[in-house]
Amino acid sequence: MPTIQEVAKMAGVSVATVSRVLNHSEAVSSATRDKVQAVINQLNYQPNLLGRNLRRSETRMILVLLQNIANSFYSKVVKGMEDVAHDHDYHVLICNTNTDVLLENVYLDFLKNKLVDGVIFTSPAMDKDAFNQLAKRYPVVLCNEYKPGIEAPVITIDNEAAGYEAANHLIRLGHKKIGMISVNAVGSSNARIQGYKCALTEAGLEVNEAYIVNQTFSYKGGMRGIKCLFDLQEPPTAVFCISDIIAVGAIKELKRKGLSVPQDVAVIGFDNNSIAPMYEPSITTIAQPRYDIGRKAMEVMLQRIQGVGDQHAITTMEHELIIRHSTLPSR
Repeated sequence: MPTIQEVAKMAGVSVATVSRVLNHSEAVSSATRDKVQAVINQLNYQPNLLGRNLRRSETRMILVLLQNIANSFYSKVVKGMEDVAHDHDYHVLICNTNTDVLLENVYLDFLKNKLVDGVIFTSPAMDKDAFNQLAKRYPVVLCNEYKPGIEAPVITIDNEAAGYEAANHLIRLGHKKIGMISVNAVGSSNARIQGYKCALTEAGLEVNEAYIVNQTFSYKGGMRGIKCLFDLQEPPTAVFCISDIIAVGAIKELKRKGLSVPQDVAVIGFDNNSIAPMYEPSITTIAQPRYDIGRKAMEVMLQRIQGVGDQHAITTMEHELIIRHSTLPSR
């Protein structure tokens, strides 16, 4: 493998000049730059970027921690992050935590050992105090989820307002018995539940806690949620699911019970995943601007690396109700 010294010797310049060419310095004439670049191409010289970056105390690498890499929600979020990172000559390292604090800490050793320049969390497993201690020492951004008391930049939507809009859509269609399939211990889910309850209360409808069931964030969780709701003496006529994946499972189980969606039971999801418009029936949902959320998270991360920007800023992105065939007026 050729070395930088060999490039310099063959080009008839100093090692420092080769380094300036590699770093796109303006202190090199066009003729010299072309001569050095020709030798680099001829020898197929590959600079040691890791060594160079370590000398600069930077890695040009951002760690992104996903709670569940199999969740298709994150595909566009990560795409947005990558596009901004690549535009600024950074790279993205994606790791899956399974919401396991021990595994999360293993990956955070990359940050503590200076193998990455910063970390973007999607849903931290660690508690608030541990998170805030980390954010005081390193560039940290929280993307999508929000925990009260977090002392780091947050990129999210107004989940309470989104939950309100989802429930209110069903109320406007004439539904009075509205169930909800959620998940435990997730800040965004709790906010959506609050929005759901607020919409019911404003409409003068009873908030029946039996209509709120917590399941896993999965297709099977949606199926189990419907089983719980339809074991009730008076099952709901509409169901608000905390995600489109849960909504797919809910519709599947309703069909298995011989019920028609939306004629017998209306279903609304959340996220606007790619499956929502393709499923039968197509799923009414609350769309999150996933790509833009990812872009903004990376933009804020690069600001934090440079030591600029508000450490406690909360950026609220816009959500949108998308009405499809899974909701129709109650009979």
